[in-house]
Amino acid sequence: MSKLVSSAKAALRKAGIKDGMTILAGGFGLCGIPEHLIQALVDLKVKNLTVVSNNAGVDDFGLGLLLQTRQIRKMVASYVGENDLFERQFLDGSLEVEFVPQGTLAERIRAGGAGIPAFYTPTGAGTKIAEGKEVRRFGDRDYVLEQAITGDIAIVKAWKADHYGNLVYRMSARNFNPMMATAGRVTIAEVEKVVQPGRLDPDGVHTPGVFVQHVVRGKSYEKRIEQRTVRPRAEKAAA
Repeated sequence: MSKLVSSAKAALRKAGIKDGMTILAGGFGLCGIPEHLIQALVDLKVKNLTVVSNNAGVDDFGLGLLLQTRQIRKMVASYVGENDLFERQFLDGSLEVEFVPQGTLAERIRAGGAGIPAFYTPTGAGTKIAEGKEVRRFGDRDYVLEQAITGDIAIVKAWKADHYGNLVYRMSARNFNPMMATAGRVTIAEVEKVVQPGRLDPDGVHTPGVFVQHVVRGKSYEKRIEQRTVRPRAEKAAA
């Protein structure tokens, strides 16, 4: 059965989006973010969201749009340095934040998708990260018990999909997207290209369709670069 849905808004409605949900959002910086699904969340005006993502976008793009409208109650993230609005809301107490080391965040999401409730990691032992958590010693090192992360809805961005929801990511846009796709109760994939079943090489599928409930084809992607640095060509610099 085809999992294609006509629009991002329609997919979120099919997923049962409502206030107070936990949203898992793929992407790294601004690379591989589900642009249209984020905008659809803004347009649907759902609020009090908990959003799990490596970062919070920038002030006027990505998840920063949801911060602008104050639809996010809590962020679970590892890096937020490019977002001034995030900083202001955190400091004024209007945004709850759970900082997680990047590798730990990735593993907590992967564990959630694999049905593993918790795991031990040495990352964060002896720091504020470990406060209030169980710590055990294995060998000559302390390890912190970290709980898995799952969500109500996962929104991810892929390059290609077939009608059954099998996904292929392109280059660095693969980042957090595959693990997010496994850890949502409902997963919505926003893609650039849709092909007929059988056109994807089975060995090249990164996320099997069993993890994906809805597929949306997006158009006119901005694909912004978070920080663009340009240096003069060597021959021009020498001149």
